[in-house]
Amino acid sequence: MAEAKPLKFLIIDGYTREARDQLQSGGASLAADLYKKMLLKCSPVPSQCDIIFPADQGVNLPSGEAIKNYHGIAWTGCSSCVYSGTPDVKIQIEFARECFRYGVPAFGSCWAAQIAVVAAGGKVALNPKGREMGISRDIQLTSEGSSHPLYFGKQEVFDAFTSHDDEITVLPDKGIRLSGNDFTSVQSVAVSYKNSEFWAVQYHPEYDLHEMARLMFCRMEKLIKLNFFKSESEGLTYINQLELLHNEPSRSDMASELKVKSDILDDSIRTLEVKNWINHLVLPSVSN
Repeated sequence: MAEAKPLKFLIIDGYTREARDQLQSGGASLAADLYKKMLLKCSPVPSQCDIIFPADQGVNLPSGEAIKNYHGIAWTGCSSCVYSGTPDVKIQIEFARECFRYGVPAFGSCWAAQIAVVAAGGKVALNPKGREMGISRDIQLTSEGSSHPLYFGKQEVFDAFTSHDDEITVLPDKGIRLSGNDFTSVQSVAVSYKNSEFWAVQYHPEYDLHEMARLMFCRMEKLIKLNFFKSESEGLTYINQLELLHNEPSRSDMASELKVKSDILDDSIRTLEVKNWINHLVLPSVSN
């Protein structure tokens, strides 16, 4: 019997080259690399990943039937603004619409949820409550979310890593709000548009404590201006605490001080949505 071909994922990292350089200079991983690591770990079958950076000049994006060479499309987070109207953002919105046309299941974090909604006709705006950063607290599943396969096995209320200024304000016609919290009304969505399903979360299952620490380091100046930290010294102290707990996850005293629970520390809980997307949307589409 011939060996089954591996699942093939396309990872779309929307960061500009400058933004990627800023991440790496602060010790943070590229978003695409985090997604590749997560997808390969979460997939129950052998898988491979291609990565593209659509914000880079001259990049060749798959088009037409070439999109159907992939079994799943994964969109990473991104520091751009989806309603900015800049050429690199317009390219990504149009590419998302092209992907919707060809029936390939999609998933993604943060930027991905906003891209999915805008591409399908919804709206995104600056969150009047400000920036949600670090850990998004008490995300509550909606009644639709409780029964949606994205959340099979997930607790009704949970925390998750987060980093965003914008929020989804208007869902597209076939968009379903799956979760939210007091800070951000739409924390996850299921968007059905043209021939595809796109499940996306506003938070970041691909992060761990180390990656959040490095991201905060990269955003230190902004976080001080927004009063997350009073000073660089205070910010570095918090970052070092995150790094310490990452290296010593059994430190219950530190976890309690930082208000970090198993939904943050345990990657099998944190990435459950990704596993559910693969098992309940990607694999069935392959078998069909």
